[in-house]
Amino acid sequence: MNDVGEFTSDAARERFLTAYRQSFDRLWPLPVVAERVTTSFGTAVAYRSGAADGVPIVLVPGSGGSALTWYRFVEALGRKNPVIALDPIGEPGEATQTRPIRDADDVAADLEEALTALGVERAHLVGMSYGGWAILRHELRFPGRAASLTLLDPGGFGRLGAKFWIWLMAGGLAGLTPGPVRRRLSYPVRNAVLRDDDLIRLLPLIMRFRRRLPMPDTVTDAELAGLTVPALVLMGQHSALYDPAEVAERLRRVLPSARTEIVPGASHDLPAHSPDLVAERISGFV
Repeated sequence: MNDVGEFTSDAARERFLTAYRQSFDRLWPLPVVAERVTTSFGTAVAYRSGAADGVPIVLVPGSGGSALTWYRFVEALGRKNPVIALDPIGEPGEATQTRPIRDADDVAADLEEALTALGVERAHLVGMSYGGWAILRHELRFPGRAASLTLLDPGGFGRLGAKFWIWLMAGGLAGLTPGPVRRRLSYPVRNAVLRDDDLIRLLPLIMRFRRRLPMPDTVTDAELAGLTVPALVLMGQHSALYDPAEVAERLRRVLPSARTEIVPGASHDLPAHSPDLVAERISGFV
């Protein structure tokens, strides 16, 4: 078995890339420059938009995601800051993986190498879900590069239980149903991504990608207490990962400097459920 993420065939990759590039050209709201950067784990792709000067905002998607998942946020975030949205190595996108990423240290090292190759000395790091865990692990291993951390319903605050896997499978199955049915199902399964016709059309193509990245481990209280970078944590009221009230209480206890907010009505679909609120919170925090 291959230990790197890849599509099931060259044809599957080409079908995905054709659709992905068409969607990117249609949805990305600002002029963009794509840049390929090599790390010891493969080649990542960064999409630069927004202001010409200032500390950049680097956007890291969740599991199975790509730079395109941030298309609703780029315009608001790019008004005052450069924005760099990543297709990370190991996720379905324009990136390619050549070496296994086996643990949290590898995840952090891969991101550090990508930021170095991009010439990013300081950045506001923003991550959703798996990407939130990735930037948290990066800051713990490579402190000093992040000007701030914004974690959107992040992994790393407990083991994944049945609730998450049920949420994930229900959303995946609903995503394969006809449009009107899919949009209706988005409410009971609490997944607003199902109402985004542009992203959902990529779902059958993404399912042809074999993802080989490590599961998020749990960040300890001692690790959280050692963070000195400003942090914003936004969680959905109905998060599929954990009890957000318990996580918020834990953060108040071990990392009282963090800004923590639970968004009413949202689940693990937080960025798709409340894009305007999320963009406003990130912009204000930065």
